[in-house]
Amino acid sequence: MQPANLPLEIYRGDSMRLRVKLLDQDQQPIDLTDVVAKSEIRDRPAGTVVIPLECTITLPNLIELFLTPGDSYRLPVSGVWDLQLTYTLSGEVQTALAGQVTVIPDVTDSTPYPQLLP
Repeated sequence: MQPANLPLEIYRGDSMRLRVKLLDQDQQPIDLTDVVAKSEIRDRPAGTVVIPLECTITLPNLIELFLTPGDSYRLPVSGVWDLQLTYTLSGEVQTALAGQVTVIPDVTDSTPYPQLLP
């Protein structure tokens, strides 16, 4: 099974929250009982810049992904991401979603550590 393509456009320095409902080919909920979800953004596949997204599963088939403002500030200008599911009972691993990441430069608070004036 190929992962569904979902490109992300993220505004640097902002929080990002994404809610995903997983459905099978017949539009039925995919049961996520005993599943661990993991998601990362990287500068390229197998790249060294790794930004994790927090994943929370709500049964039966909802996954919420969250990127903190601090982590979105550290994102490369462009990259890739995916959402990997590990079925703990069988050990099976599937990638449900993947895509390109585009980061839009921010304006307000665009300096990570503003200098304090004396």
